[in-house]
Amino acid sequence: MQPQRNEPGIYTLILSLSQAEQIKVGSLGVIDFAGGFYSYTGSARGPGGLKRVDRHILVMEAIKTTQRWHIDYLLPYTSLVEVFITKTSLDLECSIANALGKRLIAVPRFGCTDCRCPSHLHYSLELQKMRDAAAAAHRAAMI
Repeated sequence: MQPQRNEPGIYTLILSLSQAEQIKVGSLGVIDFAGGFYSYTGSARGPGGLKRVDRHILVMEAIKTTQRWHIDYLLPYTSLVEVFITKTSLDLECSIANALGKRLIAVPRFGCTDCRCPSHLHYSLELQKMRDAAAAAHRAAMI
């Protein structure tokens, strides 16, 4: 994947978890993650913009070890499949996460301590279903 620029945007990481794992996720405690695919939707509208995606990859590769957000606890167990990006300064993170939640299984309270969404992390056993849901959510957010 190409390194990202400082542009603002909203992103959805598509992650693969090869086997079931029990992972302690900060204040959420231990979560049982099934093997399969996860989509994590985040905002990169602040300083550094979409370079936040690069940071997530560094955490995934254990180059960065700081655990600041819920996703930082899951990333080291996963591999990156794809990233969906909507370049925007608009606050579309929750609308994209909620659209994904209509088509996929939510991991309760994950990644949404600063909003009222049910989750910003969603699960599917089927990669194509995950890709279709993420593409549709990002497309719909810009309409």
